[in-house]
Formats: sequence, C-alpha cells, structure tokens
Amino acid sequence: MDIRNSKFFKIKYWAIILVVQFLLFYILSRFGFAIHLFSNLFEWKKKLHISLFSAISWSVGDVIYIAATLLFFYLLLRLIITKKAVFLKYILITANITYFVYQCFWGMLYFQQPVIEKLGNKKISEEAIQKLAVKYLYLCKATREKLSEDDHHKIKIDNVRQLETEIIAQQKNLPQFINKKIAVSNISVKPSLFDSLMNKTGIYGYYNPFTAEAQYNPNIPASQLPFTLAHEMSHQLGYAREQEASFIAYLCARNSANKELQYSVQLYVLKSLLKALAVKNPAFVKNILEQYSPKMKLDRLYEQKFFISNEGIVSDFFGITNDLFLKSNQQAGSVTYSYFIHLVLLYEL
Repeated sequence: MDIRNSKFFKIKYWAIILVVQFLLFYILSRFGFAIHLFSNLFEWKKKLHISLFSAISWSVGDVIYIAATLLFFYLLLRLIITKKAVFLKYILITANITYFVYQCFWGMLYFQQPVIEKLGNKKISEEAIQKLAVKYLYLCKATREKLSEDDHHKIKIDNVRQLETEIIAQQKNLPQFINKKIAVSNISVKPSLFDSLMNKTGIYGYYNPFTAEAQYNPNIPASQLPFTLAHEMSHQLGYAREQEASFIAYLCARNSANKELQYSVQLYVLKSLLKALAVKNPAFVKNILEQYSPKMKLDRLYEQKFFISNEGIVSDFFGITNDLFLKSNQQAGSVTYSYFIHLVLLYEL
C-alpha cells in the first residue's frame, strides 16, 4: 500500500468519525429515551465534578480552556511549518474527543422537554405584557430602596457567597411540577480568569460543561451580578437553554428574601418586558423609563456606561458568534427574549 495513501486514509478516517458523530447525536436527539439517559448522566457528572472542583478557589475549567487553546495553536503551527499530516490527525482526534465529551456532558440537554410544556401554552397579549411591566416597575422601585449603597450611590454587594448560598437554597424549593433536577450541595461558582476579556465581549457569565463550574465576570454592574449568578447556576442545575436558565433564575428570586437577588431579577424581567414592547409601543416604554425612581435611573446609567466603555469590534464579534451558537442549539438568538417573557407571563397569569 502506498504510504501517502495510507496516511491520507487515517486522516480521512478521523474526519469521517467526526461527521458520523454529528449525525449520531442528531439522531439520538430525536429519541426521548436517549435524552433521559443523557440527563441522568449529567446528574452523575454534575455531582462528581462539583465534588472534585468546588474546593478549588480558581477556575479549573478556564485553565483547561487555556491549555486546549495553546494545544490547538501549537498543532496548527506545527502543521503549517512542517506540513506533516500527523498534526492534522492530532487536531481531528482532539476535535472528536472534545465534541463527544461536550455532547455527552451538556449538548444533549438542549433537547430536554421544554419548560413551556409544563406551564401550558396560553396566548399572550400586548396588554398583558404592559400590565406586567407596570407591576415590575413598582416592584423594582420598592426593592431598590432597601439596598445598600456605596458613597457614589451604587448598589453595594458585600457578600457574594451569601448570594450563591441563597440561590442554591431557592433551587431546592423550586416548584416540583417544573423542576425535578437535584440542586448541588457544594458551591462551585467562580469569577472567570478571563474577566478583562469578558468586559470587552459583553459576556457576563458562562457555564463550563467540562467541570460543572458556573463562571461570572466580577466587574459587571452590581445591579446585574445577582441575576447573572442565578442564571449561570441554573445552567449548573441542568437547564441548557438560555431563556429557561433565566426563567429558573426568576423563580429563585421570586420567593427569596434576599433583596439584592430580588432587585436584580426584577430589573431583568422589567427590561426584558420593555424590550419586547420597544418596537410596537415605544411611547409606553418611554413612559415607564421616565417613571424609574432616581436610584433606578442611576443604576441604568451605570449599566449604560459599562456597556459603552466596553463596546467595540470584539463585543460585536462575540455577539454574532453567541447568536449563531444559540441558533445551532435550536434556541432563539440573542436578539430576542420572547421565550423568557412567555414563560414568565404563563407563570404569573
């Protein structure tokens, strides 16, 4: 056998395996028993990984990402310089392993039963959205008055760990007809090692499926931090879809006595409602914004300053790639929050 043909076949073999994996997981996503199997695997993996990594103060997952990125560029550079096919083979092998582990540990959870099927699917009117927006305006105004502030009248969060503990406690008390997932016992929530990069990307947090760590950007405005924690910890609980993770975060805050968590989630709900109404009824949105309390207006100003100071090509790029990622997993892209609003309205009505 020709040596070159043999090497080419080995490389093609790994490329074929990767394509077969795409097809295999797509087919498995159509079967309920397979989704149930992967959901059970996730629960086992979640418990194991949190027991392994929760005691480590820094993000193990971020270190893995750094090592994987360095390995990829090393192999790519060696491939370009030497033109040896073996490095392409190593890249394909790594891609196969990564994709397989990702799908087993996380990817298949995107095909779980949608939460909306547990709530019923009523028709939502614009009037209902407006009514809920008014309700959350007054909730935000009342809760905001109870929060601690620093000398610049910014929200002051003294104990992030207390927030994380409260979120876990609320996860254990989620309505059983919605949630049957097992809340974690140990906290595995960590500030990202990439916080400076996250400032520029518009990413406030993320969940690492390889280590079950919930990551967050510690630099984001305090008005957004509690919701971000609750959202990423909802992923950690086992909700892969972005809008459903936000809904679980909303449920965690709904019955919580923690005012920081309450306000952050209430404000997120209000902003999501206003965003949904912005195109069809800008006058209503403007009226609500004008009714913000002075403290809420300051919070909005701080959020806008943070966003403006960090926007640019990098944030645009990550916004586009995140949108594509969401759509590839059969989710609405980052440009719409209608599913989240629908869930909230169905629960509130």
